[in-house]
Amino acid sequence: MVSQQISAEIYPEQTRRDGNGLLRGLIIFLALILFVIIGGQVGAQAVRSYWGSGESTNQIMVTALLLNMALILLTWRRTTALSDDIHVYRQAEARAQHLAITDPLTNLFNRRAIKEKTAELSARASRRGKSVAFLMIDLDGFKKVNDIYGHDCGDLLLREIADRMRDVVPPSSVLARLGGDEFGICVMFEPEYPETIDQIAEELVDAIARPVPMSESSQTVTASIGISRPEHDCDSIDMLMRRADIALYAAKKSGRNRYSWFDNGMEIEIRSRNSLEGDIRTAIANDEFVPFFEQQIDLNTGELVGFEMLARWVSPVRGLISPHDFIPVAEETGMIGDLSMNIVRKALLEAKNWDPKLTMSVNISPVQLKDPWLSQKIVKILVETGFPANRLEVEITESSLFQNLALAQSIVGSLKNQGIRIALDDFGTGYSSLVHLRALPFDRIKIDRTFITSMLDNAESAAIVNAIAGLGLSLQVQVTAEGIENENVIARLRELGCGQGQGWLYGQPLNSDQVRTLLMKKDMLPHRRKIPAVEREQENQAASRLAS
Repeated sequence: MVSQQISAEIYPEQTRRDGNGLLRGLIIFLALILFVIIGGQVGAQAVRSYWGSGESTNQIMVTALLLNMALILLTWRRTTALSDDIHVYRQAEARAQHLAITDPLTNLFNRRAIKEKTAELSARASRRGKSVAFLMIDLDGFKKVNDIYGHDCGDLLLREIADRMRDVVPPSSVLARLGGDEFGICVMFEPEYPETIDQIAEELVDAIARPVPMSESSQTVTASIGISRPEHDCDSIDMLMRRADIALYAAKKSGRNRYSWFDNGMEIEIRSRNSLEGDIRTAIANDEFVPFFEQQIDLNTGELVGFEMLARWVSPVRGLISPHDFIPVAEETGMIGDLSMNIVRKALLEAKNWDPKLTMSVNISPVQLKDPWLSQKIVKILVETGFPANRLEVEITESSLFQNLALAQSIVGSLKNQGIRIALDDFGTGYSSLVHLRALPFDRIKIDRTFITSMLDNAESAAIVNAIAGLGLSLQVQVTAEGIENENVIARLRELGCGQGQGWLYGQPLNSDQVRTLLMKKDMLPHRRKIPAVEREQENQAASRLAS
């Protein structure tokens, strides 16, 4: 837009000056003719006067000659100045056009120019019987460099990455920085040899992953690349770029530091994901997410000691949806905080009427653990629901601790100060378990279900369970086994000193009504004990009619 405004200002001025230049040229031409005529007459008179064969020079003619010479000099000077002005304006126009299509940091094309340049390259490739591929590139880990070392180091890294890209791709390619740490490249290739693009993508991944020397240290980022090529159903440059972007998302989802070609299944998947995201937003507003509860059992006595809250989505359209389907989308879109806190609030309102001996465990997402106000939000819910803090246990996964241990220590410390217990979930699957146990005051270790389900058949799983149970005893930290599915496992866990367990052996997760029925049978609903039998039967009948 800036260059358009500049060009709009330049062209009328230039046209006016060009017209003035033609007029001045005509004036000079006429002045020269007049100069020749008058000069010839004055010269002839001067010669005759000198030799004494004629009258003296006519003063009017001399004056006219001098004025004519002055006019010629003045017009020539103005014409020369105009020529210089036109040159300056043309340089400004060229610079404006360059700035309009170029990223000033990397000197690559910018987002505005990439579509036009890709279309030009595609047309040139078609005339030569070739094809093009579009590569969408996103740098993994660039934000960390910017946050820790500042934008100057980030700019240095981007320039270095841009230079490496130039070295890898063919000279005829179109390279552009689309914004931030995202780049686009259009490459011409022989359609019979698509492996040429695979080789270029592999070289780009390797080149970008090399450390970048900086003032104090070397920094490393990686690249995720999505690739698309024109197909029979890809009829525009916009669609070509969009498909490369979809393939880029698939490359990131597959683990980053890699490339991925677009296929139609990716588009179907991303449309389904976008639909799911919209449904989740609607479901939060409609209060469709509810808590389910998994029993936690004392392995020595067989008694029910508590529940772990699990999130479920009861959709009027999709039915009952597992958290494995909607939790990742909620985390990626930032909706997990509101979603989780709403379900926790419902669970605590339900659980405060249970037997005081029963505890409630709730899971905290790694995304939530990045929130410095998380502990205050949990305490606020405890105050609003009236649920005792000493009956609440917050479960944190190892992977979330690895991302920001200092912030996790602050949040855990605040929760512990309120009397809330903390459990380390999925123990043994993370990066540095012993470091976490030493750095944070955990009350419980939960052994991941993958080890429990295979401990009787797999020697390595049995050794890991044995080691974790022994570690818990040594540190005087309670140990819970997840994923118990048969009695034989219980016997072995008792031998190892594991005091608590949960799993489908004790039943599938229950909704609130099912939990109330279970607790009524176990006489673990204190407020029900105070209701006379007749009133209790009437209340049960009313609840049955309401449910039907």
